[in-house]
Amino acid sequence: MKLLNILFTLFGVVTVIFFLFQILPGDPARMMMDQNENAEQLSIIKKKYGFDEPVFKQYLYYLNDLSLISIHSKNPEKINFLKNDKYSFIKVADFKNSSLVVKYPYLRESYQRRGVKVSTIILNTFPNTVILALSSIIFATIFGLFLGILSAVYKGTFFDNSIQLFSTFGMSMPSFLSSIIFAWIFGFVLADLTGLNMTGSLYELDDFGNEYKLQLKNLILPAVVLGIRPIAVISMMMRNSLIETLKKNYVITAYAKGLSKSKVILNHCIKNSLNPVVTALSGWFASLLAGSVFVEYIFGWNGLGREIVNSLNLLDVPVIIGAVIVVSFSFIIINIFVDYIYKVLDPRIN
Repeated sequence: MKLLNILFTLFGVVTVIFFLFQILPGDPARMMMDQNENAEQLSIIKKKYGFDEPVFKQYLYYLNDLSLISIHSKNPEKINFLKNDKYSFIKVADFKNSSLVVKYPYLRESYQRRGVKVSTIILNTFPNTVILALSSIIFATIFGLFLGILSAVYKGTFFDNSIQLFSTFGMSMPSFLSSIIFAWIFGFVLADLTGLNMTGSLYELDDFGNEYKLQLKNLILPAVVLGIRPIAVISMMMRNSLIETLKKNYVITAYAKGLSKSKVILNHCIKNSLNPVVTALSGWFASLLAGSVFVEYIFGWNGLGREIVNSLNLLDVPVIIGAVIVVSFSFIIINIFVDYIYKVLDPRIN
């Protein structure tokens, strides 16, 4: 059942994003040829990539490329989407004019970088986005849980009110604004003290341009900025959940047995208060993968978000569609993983 849900969800995403980009202005064949095209070259490009076919037929060809099980035409005059010179495959069945094959999903080639596969572009950028999202969510989880627990323990005090004010402020500030402020303050004004750069990616060329070197310091500012809003959500949810847990009968019984407040909270309350926090974490981690677009672009982080912005500017449709498919699939996998965590935290959940 879950597999069917995954397939139907991805099918819906692919369908919407494919037809959405068909209504945008611009001729992809002309974009691929830049400004050096002539009528004959345009005709060749349109025939090769199927731009001269009806939109619905182009859509079916695209589904054929994405599918794990695909049809390959034996006719060399057929459109290139059905030819078998783009990827490796395993032939399952042979027919008169076509073959049935098993392969990896083929995301096609970039319009702007001739001969470069979309899968190659995603493999070069998506790991950086995952690293940034993981760093942000780890940072947000540690500080969010800590602030949420302190806020619940000191409920109603100035400390509690200050944390709630910080949470509200953090939720209301857009990520692109936070990025600009943090980059300017810590990467420019206080650069001599912090040693941080306004922009930079995980790997950068050395001063001589000979090799790429790991630059972990470039991860700090984008990870902190991306983690501000999750910190606010996690701290608020942990506070409210822990306050409700502290009212439970078993907590009152633990106090009656003489356990200290710290032991009751650490040994009995925190684990039972984590379910809503896990829900928030799963949603936010998936959102960070998709929502890091502006943060990556402002900080010059070489991730999938920055690649999406550049591809949108160039109308590089295959890269955009491929990126959206990867992010959507990540959402689904994260939700499945969260279901498993629920069962670990609460065995009563079926």
